[in-house]
Amino acid sequence: MLFTSYRFIFFLALLFVLYYTLPRRMQWGLLLAASYFFYSFAGWGCLIFIAVTTVSAWLAALKMDNLHRAQSAYLKEHKESLTAEEKKAYKAKGKKRKLAWFLAALLLNLGILAVLKYTNFAIANLNELFRLFGSQKQLSFANLLLPMGISFYLFQTVGYVTDIYRGKYPPEKNLFKFALFVSFFPQLVQGPISRFDDLAPALLRPHPFDSRTVTFGLERILWGYFKKLVVADRLLVAVNTIIRNPQDYDGIFVLLGMFFYALELYADFTGGIDITIGIAQTLGIPLKENFIRPYFSKSIEEYWRRWHITMGTWFRDYLFYPVSVSKPMLAISKKSRALFGPDIGKRIPVYLATLLTWFTTGLWHGASWNFILWGVLNGVIIILSQECTPLYARFHSRFKAEGTPGWRLFQVARTFWLMSALRTLDCYRDVPLTFRMLGTIFTDFSLTPLLDGSLGTLGLTSADFAVTTAGCLVMLFVGLSQRSGPVREKLAARPAYQRYGAVFLLAFAVLVFGAYGVGYDASQFIYNQF
Repeated sequence: MLFTSYRFIFFLALLFVLYYTLPRRMQWGLLLAASYFFYSFAGWGCLIFIAVTTVSAWLAALKMDNLHRAQSAYLKEHKESLTAEEKKAYKAKGKKRKLAWFLAALLLNLGILAVLKYTNFAIANLNELFRLFGSQKQLSFANLLLPMGISFYLFQTVGYVTDIYRGKYPPEKNLFKFALFVSFFPQLVQGPISRFDDLAPALLRPHPFDSRTVTFGLERILWGYFKKLVVADRLLVAVNTIIRNPQDYDGIFVLLGMFFYALELYADFTGGIDITIGIAQTLGIPLKENFIRPYFSKSIEEYWRRWHITMGTWFRDYLFYPVSVSKPMLAISKKSRALFGPDIGKRIPVYLATLLTWFTTGLWHGASWNFILWGVLNGVIIILSQECTPLYARFHSRFKAEGTPGWRLFQVARTFWLMSALRTLDCYRDVPLTFRMLGTIFTDFSLTPLLDGSLGTLGLTSADFAVTTAGCLVMLFVGLSQRSGPVREKLAARPAYQRYGAVFLLAFAVLVFGAYGVGYDASQFIYNQF
């Protein structure tokens, strides 16, 4: 059930009416039923996987908590009779049992993801190895179901189990309430990736109808549809034409494709997140912001603090930090300091953890080498940038450019085009082809195709280009305005005719200028594939 389908609009309207009509104590139960109903449209088999993830994580969390409580009670009861060594041994034994449940939950759930998402990738690489060594043996690919949104709900679940293991908060005793946290339908498709202690309290408490909150939520949904249907889906036509016909569109068209894809991806992904956050807000449930004007970033490191924020913080908290302080990494740090000195030695473990984190980030995005290379290159550029900090400082001390408007603009443009170049690995999905096409920017560069009518072969008319340009300018205006506060709050402070006029114009643009297919169907969101 696509967010952009009439069926989903009807589902949402019915849910909204029931949500504020039924007794408030029933609201969370209604959301659980609605979430599983929504997910059933992805296939009934998908329900089995999300149910297994939910039950296994819930049981493991309860078991770890019970072990902790039993240990605390035993130590309190026998604190006078146990020696310090006996207490230490008892705690170590309890920690091992708790760790066993934690690892079992991780292995089961991450194992499900690994098997379903990466089995065919592993088979393809094994077959390639067989060919390289002259073997005729070829393994058959597995016909496996990849449940919708599995990467998102599994990350939420793994984060929850990890937090319980760390003792961050007590586990949820009610299986069905925990199931709602895992399956909450607006964020099931493409995030944001929520934490239990942030989301669960809002999910489970009753919500009275609040006209201001509901209005803000509906406006956010409408804004998401504008980005998706007016901008992203229209640009999608041109992007597909360029990347699917590399023999016809090289040189300046690759550069143009990079620019179009950057705009399309932003409008598509942030549009989907706007719809998600807006839906949750109409139900009285706040979700974390996932984007904060990422294309205004002055470095890749800053970019990743602004783009897909909940994914970045998840990898930071549950992978980068644990790996950085793990025993193997501490041992590497000790040896590195001895070999290379304290200055270099202390950075090596951090950089190894950075590369591992970005390798995993790339692998999470897709089971193919283009995504892995994309992730690793992000990590390498961040590391190189950190290593070049002394050079930057020397440059700025001499030329006094830092902080000037011109330098900031240069930094923003540099980051935008660097990220766009990296994303060509996502576009062409083939590593050699990607680098070959990037090379044509320099070897076959010519502005002639922009002036001789070749733009008309991309599948967009002059009217399409005009609508897209206007849509991008509106997004830019809103983005700039948000630096001083949410646009919806500013709009709410305006006279009624201005407020309603702006909403009417936005709705009119979506209905009239939205890029629809046959029967007013719209395309799927890009991040649904992950």
